[in-house]
Amino acid sequence: MKTAITEMFGIKHPIIQGGMHYVGFAELAAAVSNAGGLGIITGLTQKTASDLGEEIARCKDMTSAPIGVNLTFLPTLSPPDYPAYVKEIIKGGIKVVETAGRNPAQVMPHLKDAGIKVIHKCTSVRHALKAQEIGCDAVSVDGFECGGHPGEDDIPNMILLPRAADELEIPFVSSGGQVDGRSLVASLAMGAEGMNMGTRFIATKEAPVHQNVKNAIVSASELDTRLVMRPLRNTERVLANASTERLLEKEKTLGADLKFEDIVGEVAGVYPKIMIDGEMDAGVWSCGMAAGLINDIPTCKELIDRIMSEAEGIIKQQFGSVTE
Repeated sequence: MKTAITEMFGIKHPIIQGGMHYVGFAELAAAVSNAGGLGIITGLTQKTASDLGEEIARCKDMTSAPIGVNLTFLPTLSPPDYPAYVKEIIKGGIKVVETAGRNPAQVMPHLKDAGIKVIHKCTSVRHALKAQEIGCDAVSVDGFECGGHPGEDDIPNMILLPRAADELEIPFVSSGGQVDGRSLVASLAMGAEGMNMGTRFIATKEAPVHQNVKNAIVSASELDTRLVMRPLRNTERVLANASTERLLEKEKTLGADLKFEDIVGEVAGVYPKIMIDGEMDAGVWSCGMAAGLINDIPTCKELIDRIMSEAEGIIKQQFGSVTE
């Protein structure tokens, strides 16, 4: 299947594995890319820029297919050394960067001068238009269903994707709630040129996370995520667990007086304990509503092959019969 995204990134299938904290390591990125998608290493999971350089090299030992790096711009008083991370990305020969969070304008000249394609994650049409304006080559349009940060507008993909198609000139992919061939066909029908999957890729054999995490996703329904940090306007969709309930109780009790310091125990530094050690109640962790559609733990190749087979079957059989 050829789309503007497969052509732009040099990949076989229009499927991207989005950056995920303590999930997007070399093993997963290489497995996705070897299966014909675009695997992405999560830049800031690597503690230093030098560590990122080593992770890129490690991934390139596992695949000769295109890989990308996620670089998230965080609202923090002590920002990472972004110029150093960008330098390692360029040095490592990476040709696709997924940016997320705040406006990536500060690094765009360096990335573009190096011939790197930039796809920016956006939760609204206005942000997507801004990404287009500053020179991003594509955008990942993140609907309200997504795990992680869905923004504050609460617009689901059935509305957000067609709106993006109406406004954008650059290609975009769908993100949030994407899991199978039905997701891909629906995304293409609404104007996307492919799809980005996060939660679905955590529940794969190659995902370098604890089995408890994968089992939790498979066991969850579409009703098992919660929105936290809404009062701080830093909304995050997470899987329900004991930490989630503690955090929500604090939000309810403190109301307008809530400060980040009040919930730091539930959100700060918890990912290694959850993703690596499998301590499922150690804190809150990002998970999308797509968990309700995930029922197995395949290899990345099995998953991507299945998605493409389903998508092609829907297009040929279901759509064909409708138009006869």
